[in-house]
Amino acid sequence: MAEQQLRLDLEELRHLESLAKRPRVLSLLSSEIQSLDSKLAAISGAAAKPVVSTDQSKVSATAAALNYVTLGSFSWDQDNERIKIYVFLEGVSEEKVESNFREMALDVKFHDVQGKNYRIAIPKLNKEIVPEKSKVLVKPTKVIISLLKASKGNWLDLHFKEDKFKPSADKSKDPMAGIMDLMKNMYDDGDDDMKRTIAKAWTDARSGKTADPLKGYGP
Repeated sequence: MAEQQLRLDLEELRHLESLAKRPRVLSLLSSEIQSLDSKLAAISGAAAKPVVSTDQSKVSATAAALNYVTLGSFSWDQDNERIKIYVFLEGVSEEKVESNFREMALDVKFHDVQGKNYRIAIPKLNKEIVPEKSKVLVKPTKVIISLLKASKGNWLDLHFKEDKFKPSADKSKDPMAGIMDLMKNMYDDGDDDMKRTIAKAWTDARSGKTADPLKGYGP
């Protein structure tokens, strides 16, 4: 039952991630998704030992339960067809790299690099890529993440940026309603300080004092 509830929560969080636009909200959602991934992997691992046939499968089965150092420093460039992200990390083994490419996101993990695990994740890219034609190239002193653009052209940034001047295509959708649901779940599971913070933000949002229910929360 616990595993089923975690899977349902994870599915809803990923749906919210696809609707969210603000970087701070995306970061919050990504953190919650990673946390649930870890809990789910721990439960699944305790219930049964998966049968695997390759080293890559072993990495995938246990990766979510590991601790990772987030790689926040990297460089990138582009041409008309590809984005290339350069991660300067020595000692990476190609067989211990786990990559997950989606149309608007990437998550690459480097396992057992001089005793540590590293990760670079972008929950929402600036534009769409072709996942099956994107790849990771391991070099002696760096790793190159090569992303094939779904459409040729220049990207102004790696991360998604909302066009404030573009009218909404569907005004009936209300992503804020989903965020409020997430805040309610965080309130139910949070400590006293988090409950007070979220309760105040919730009250202000409903009374019209602020349009941002997360104002004052986080950095």
